[in-house]
Formats: sequence, structure tokens, C-alpha cells
Amino acid sequence: MASFEVKGGKKLQGTIVPQGAKNEALQIISAVLLTPEPVTIENIPDILDVNLLIELLQDMGVKVQRPTRSTCIFTADAVNVEYLSSDDFRQKGGRLRGSVMIAGPMLARFKKAFIPKPGGDKIGRRRLDTHIIGFEKLGARFDYHDEQGFFQLTTPRLKGTYMLLDEPSVTGTANIVMAAVMAEGTTTIYNAACEPYVQQLCRMLNSMGANITGIGSNMLTIKGVDALGGTTHRILPDMIEVGSFIGMAAMTQSDILIQGAGIEHLGVIPEKFRQLGIQLEIKGDDIHIPAQDKYEITTFLDGSVLTVYDHPWPGFTPDLISIMLVVATQAVGSVLIHQKMFESRLFFVDKLIDMGAQIILCDPHRATVIGLGRKHPLRGITMSSPDIRAGQALLIAALSAEGNSIIQNIEQIDRGYQYIDQRLNALGAEIRRIP
Repeated sequence: MASFEVKGGKKLQGTIVPQGAKNEALQIISAVLLTPEPVTIENIPDILDVNLLIELLQDMGVKVQRPTRSTCIFTADAVNVEYLSSDDFRQKGGRLRGSVMIAGPMLARFKKAFIPKPGGDKIGRRRLDTHIIGFEKLGARFDYHDEQGFFQLTTPRLKGTYMLLDEPSVTGTANIVMAAVMAEGTTTIYNAACEPYVQQLCRMLNSMGANITGIGSNMLTIKGVDALGGTTHRILPDMIEVGSFIGMAAMTQSDILIQGAGIEHLGVIPEKFRQLGIQLEIKGDDIHIPAQDKYEITTFLDGSVLTVYDHPWPGFTPDLISIMLVVATQAVGSVLIHQKMFESRLFFVDKLIDMGAQIILCDPHRATVIGLGRKHPLRGITMSSPDIRAGQALLIAALSAEGNSIIQNIEQIDRGYQYIDQRLNALGAEIRRIP
């Protein structure tokens, strides 16, 4: 496993451009299976998870042209459906949680799909019930093969229906939408996720000939069509990277300009960082974070301790909870971090405590952070990255710490952040990749 050696205490300066959104890319790239015509996708992040999905589509028979690392032209005119029942697909698909996203398009177009037992982050239970129940309501039948560890889905014809989702799952909503676009009749999805990623997917599908209304709301109406055509689509800037760079600038007392941040799609993210006392200025589509000696956590109007918690869109994204927690360790004041969705996502705080942070892990979902106000800087240690977002949070902690840190298992970071060491080194960081 590769590692990062990080020399901490460096103040960074310069301009950085966020990559394309990982979570959008996994949905958008899966949607190319809905048509035999060419689909061009721009601003694709060059990261492990996305490249694994592209490789998986190629193994299925999808033709892929990659004129640049950020642009792909997909042509799914000769898909090998039987490959999905192979051991090779189960092994490769099991490495990537995003592989579940091809089930909806496969059911819609080929009436058959296979879902391997998902891999990905070790952040707690991430059930597939919303996906499977949605497919069942559209008329699919599923069987679980316990020995091989995969779901098999089949249908003679998907038919539109009304459904109330048990949770506003982003991937569940996206998968059901892709299945419903060519179903017979009308599908109504209530309690649908309305994140920008889902909005982008719906707009792309409409440009391919789908009929989806209610985009941006929690009720989507989809009138099935007979076929979809090709299109060109550009992926949004990654809001998680934008939030990570805001937090990194504050922690390292750096002057950073985030260029092309996709401001209109960030929701409450800038305001949440302002609640930690971080100064930021929005200029057009850019965000400038000036160097700050200190930042002070605000309180609620009655003087009570601030609580930061995740919530479905337009609430605060759970993927930035780890970043908020790390940034709070060097603030002035205290904050309660409440990670509602994943019961194992806060378990990386033991590394931060070893670095000198004052954190009380109340239970698997809540941690109280007592900001040190830089009176006691974090110290460099050797640690391991348990998941994508915790890995990036630990990298930010290492950049702000005194001395050297070693971050092991950086494949987790590479899954979600492209060339992160090179891009941060260009700002003045000292990060060395150790094979």
C-alpha cells in the first residue's frame, strides 16, 4: 500500500481548480448504458473509483474513446449482458460501490441486471433496500445468490408506478430514475433525493429524450419513452473538494483562491464554514479564503454550543462532516459534530486525538470538539486512512501539524481526489508519495 509523507506547518498560497464531482460522475457514466448512441461526458475526475467504473463498462463491451483524461465518448451499442453474471464482473464490481448504479440502466434497456455485494468505504451500513424495493415496484423480480454474493434482477417489462421512498437516497433515487425513463407509463417518485447530482442526471436524461419533471424537488414524475439518444454533458465541480479546500485554507492559515467552484450548486456549504469563523469571499464563481491567524466558532442565538449535522439536500452533505470536525480542532470554541447517516464515519477521530486534538467521542454518531485555538498545534504521527473523506481530513490535519506525518492506505484518498499531492504541492505543500 502506498503512503503520503507530509511535512506540516507550511502556509499555502495560490489558485486551485476543483475536479469534476465524483458522486455525479458515477451516476452520469452509468447512464450511458441507456442508449446505443454516442454520449460525450466532460470534466470527468481522473480518480480510482471513476476509472474502475469506466474499465467495468469496457469489459461489458462499451466502446470508450478518451481524447483527454477529463473527456470520454461512450458508445454502448454492443453490450455483453451475460458478462454481468461472470465471476470477473462480481470481483471487479465488488471493489466499487458505484457499480450498483448500472443496475437501473441495464433493467431499463436489457431487462436484466446483476448487483455484486458492494465494496467501498468502511463507514457503516450502506443498504441497498431503496434500490431493490424501487425496482420491484417497477416490476422487476430479484433473487439473492448467497454463495456468490450478488443480486440478480429480471423483468419482462418495467411499468410506471407511484412510490414513496423510505429514505431520500441519492444513489437509490438515481438508479430508480434511470430504470423508469423507459418504463411503460408514468412513474412518480416521492421523497426523492434532490441533490445537484440527481438534478444533473435528470437534465442529462432529458437531453437524451427522457421526460422528467419536478427536477430539484422531492417529487419526480417520469413519463416513459421508447428509446433514448446520445448527448453531451458536463459534470459539475466537486462540492466536496470545494469544502475540503476551504477547510484546508483555514487550518493552514493559507491564502487560497478556489476557481470555478460552482457557487450556485454549493447550497449551505459556505455558510457552514462561516459558522466555524472562517472568512471567505465569493467573487463570481470563485471563492477567496484569506489567511487567518484564528477563527472562532459561533454559537446559536441563545448562546448554546453550535451543532453541525448532516441532512439530505438542501441540508449539509455528510461527505464534509469529517472535514468540519478536523477544522474545528484548531478553532476557538466548541462544536458538537453529529454524523447521522453512517455509524462508523467518526471512528477516525482516534488519530486526531493522538495528534493532540481535544475530542470527546460521545457515541458512534456524535463527537464534541473543543477547539484549541492554535495554542497547542497538532503534532505529526503515523496513521491510516479508513475511507475517502476521513483520508482527506487526515491529510488536512497533517498539513497543519508540527513535524512530519505518514498517512498509510492512501488508495482510499486516491479513490476520490485526483492528483491531490501534486495539486497541493503546487500551492506550497510538501507531500511525498511513498510507493
